[in-house]
Amino acid sequence: MSLESDIKSLVISVDLELYDTAVVSENDETIFRVSVMSSEITDGKRVGVSLDTCVELTHLISPLLDVTPPVSGDYRLEVGTAGIERKLSSLNNFKKSIGEKVSIYTTKKEKVRGLLAKVESSKIFVEVENETVELEFNDISKAKTYFEW
Repeated sequence: MSLESDIKSLVISVDLELYDTAVVSENDETIFRVSVMSSEITDGKRVGVSLDTCVELTHLISPLLDVTPPVSGDYRLEVGTAGIERKLSSLNNFKKSIGEKVSIYTTKKEKVRGLLAKVESSKIFVEVENETVELEFNDISKAKTYFEW
């Protein structure tokens, strides 16, 4: 099994969903970031993830990374929620964000903002002012969820 599938199993064991894993460099430090979200939905919205659950998950993942490090050299493990406003970089990210507001930039420099309605195969459907805009995943250059205050 791959490292990501092993991490996914640990995330599921605490009743969460794995959103993404990433290796990032910030302030001359390498960080292995594990982003999670609740699998529980109440009133059409995902329930939050507690800090205690993130700490518990950190303690579960850390020994796995001792055996199978995600990068060579020094790094820091960071486990947290994906957040209200988050990057959408895979079809799986889009599927987990159905029903949320999204901002999408296409490879043709077009901007689409609206409610993510559905994902079918490699097509993304966004409701914009009572119309449905259909986008091909490969035509998206950048996308994220957003929250209106």
